[in-house]
Amino acid sequence: MMSAAPTFLQRKPTAPAPMLELWPDLRLTLGRVHEACGPNRRSFAMMIAQKTQGPVFWIAPQWATDRLHADGVHPFICPGRLTFLTPKRAEDILWCVEEVLRSGAVPLVVVDIPRLPALTPIRRLNLAAETGTAEGASPPLGLLLTPGDGGAPGVESRWRLAAAVHQGLGEQWHLERIRSRSDPPRNWQVSRQNGRYTLGPLSKTDDTL
Repeated sequence: MMSAAPTFLQRKPTAPAPMLELWPDLRLTLGRVHEACGPNRRSFAMMIAQKTQGPVFWIAPQWATDRLHADGVHPFICPGRLTFLTPKRAEDILWCVEEVLRSGAVPLVVVDIPRLPALTPIRRLNLAAETGTAEGASPPLGLLLTPGDGGAPGVESRWRLAAAVHQGLGEQWHLERIRSRSDPPRNWQVSRQNGRYTLGPLSKTDDTL
């Protein structure tokens, strides 16, 4: 008696990850946690917020002295979109982020932290963001604002934003993609013109980094 030929199951193709387009050639993977460092990291968070709709949760420890000001937020988004959470204890900061990401109810969750987190908490945040993507209303994006040159382990990508230092440039920044799971390192120049932020090649005279 001849045995039946083996049946091979075909693996279903994996759906591409949802992306948030900041500019035509610059995108961030949704459902993941990213990192921003540099002196203008909060401005980078606001540039991301411009590309989202709905509430933005901004989480920072209660004892932090740097606070967002409405006049500084207004050029980017309506300040009314922001909800501030200020945990009293250090151990509650990332717990708050995790819970908001898992809900999938908030498109952008920003956490302004005073020191770099370890790998295990970052993994938990990424898992929470994946759950929020699968079960929530929209894929959330988590953004860690870290001091110095950053370096949080396990993030999807790391960015650095610093203002251009040369006189006469107006509102311009030097944006660097330090690392990414899907794209190579790269530098750009971001300019503000007529209330809009545009991305272009880095000026040869820019020495901010």
